[in-house]
Amino acid sequence: MELADILSADSIIPSLEVTCKKQALNELSLRASEITGLDQRAIFDALLQRERLGSTGLGRGIAIPHVKFKALKGIVCVFARLAKPIPFDSQDDQDVDLIFLLLAPEHASGDHLKALARISRLVREPATLEQLRGAKDEDSIRRVLTVSAASHAA
Repeated sequence: MELADILSADSIIPSLEVTCKKQALNELSLRASEITGLDQRAIFDALLQRERLGSTGLGRGIAIPHVKFKALKGIVCVFARLAKPIPFDSQDDQDVDLIFLLLAPEHASGDHLKALARISRLVREPATLEQLRGAKDEDSIRRVLTVSAASHAA
């Protein structure tokens, strides 16, 4: 599974203006709703519930909130680079500026884990993070995500 397969044309937000975690999750839920047709409030509520179990802020400015939905047909990723980093209760207490929202069908545990692993491998590379943070626009971000992901395939 490549990130290009789960990143639709409108799933990259190059400069999201938010001031807190809840606002970020709400905006990502809105975009995910537009892409999937799922109810925005249902996505937002599921994300909040998932965050109550433990923050999806990994550290080094990265968060990967992820939830499953019965009605979803395939895995969807929404990527947002924040205009300004925000607190996200991350493991390293650093603010987050790169968020990968991952939605998966309820029955797709294997693919869901593969997608999480792919993103995790991608963001381990300092050069990739630097490129994501320095990309000028949506197309540049897409190139970084898809070229870098392909070069880190397992």
